[in-house]
Amino acid sequence: MSHTTRQSVASTAPAPVLTPTLTYAVPREYVHRAAIAEVFLTGWRPMGADSFTVTAQWPRQHSFYLTQEGLHDPLLLSETIRQTLPLLSHAAYDVPFGTRLSWDFFRYTLNPSALAAQFVPAELELTVTASDIRRRSGQLAAVTMNFDVSRDGVPLATAETRFGCYSPAVYQRLRAGRADLDKVLAGVLAPPPPVSPALVGRDRPQDVVLAPADGDRRWRLRTDTAHPVLFDHPVDHAPGMLLLEAARQATQALDPHRRVLPVGMDIAFFRYVEFDSPCWITAEPDQPEWHDQHGRRRTKVTAWQEEQVVFSATVTTETVAAR
Repeated sequence: MSHTTRQSVASTAPAPVLTPTLTYAVPREYVHRAAIAEVFLTGWRPMGADSFTVTAQWPRQHSFYLTQEGLHDPLLLSETIRQTLPLLSHAAYDVPFGTRLSWDFFRYTLNPSALAAQFVPAELELTVTASDIRRRSGQLAAVTMNFDVSRDGVPLATAETRFGCYSPAVYQRLRAGRADLDKVLAGVLAPPPPVSPALVGRDRPQDVVLAPADGDRRWRLRTDTAHPVLFDHPVDHAPGMLLLEAARQATQALDPHRRVLPVGMDIAFFRYVEFDSPCWITAEPDQPEWHDQHGRRRTKVTAWQEEQVVFSATVTTETVAAR
């Protein structure tokens, strides 16, 4: 009888409340973005001395980094890593807000089969190791970060970058009068008409960052400060992601009859690209051979401003089969 009573009580008791694991984006201030929708990072945790795990999510479709031929855009990887730099600088190394970060170099290699778009957003895990750390007056001044990126346990990419951190006072001296946003933005040259979007693998003219120029394999950089993704917030020079996009579009323009996928980039940043004078983009396939042992092509892209090299990239591409 007592057993039956216990059964009756148990059967009418309320079910236990299960607390779900919640996912959220990190604060936009930590990744230097104005639009919450452009924040891809969802969390981070320390794993040891100068070692971290960062999590991220890619949308199934993005307004600018398009999912095409069933694959996520590889430049989503570059933007995800770019966001990791300020996140760890502020959260792990106590870099004050207002500090400017500046890329020295950036390189990545990815596994294109891990880019396949699915019925849910892509969940990423980035294992980050910091090294060659330099400090100035106790604050982080420069650091190299290495990345192993996986998606649902499948290796997606490896990457390495080095960047510098500049306090507002140091940055003002470094920019030599070019850090005043009002003055700089007042002097921005109007973007010239773009090349055909189809030439560079784009659908919309506003997403084209190259304009025609004299000579073969040469273009003028289009700096459209009204672009909502490339210019998410006001800046005093052309952002790095604009230059990466220019390298990708220049590589595509060399062979517009095939869709190219940038499976690797090796990039060096030499000078800031200013808004008040034209910046020229040139592209040349590697010589003497176009292909590596895997059938991949390499293209050298260079940006010039006032007769100085400001940026260079070696872009490795694969042909994407239409689906």
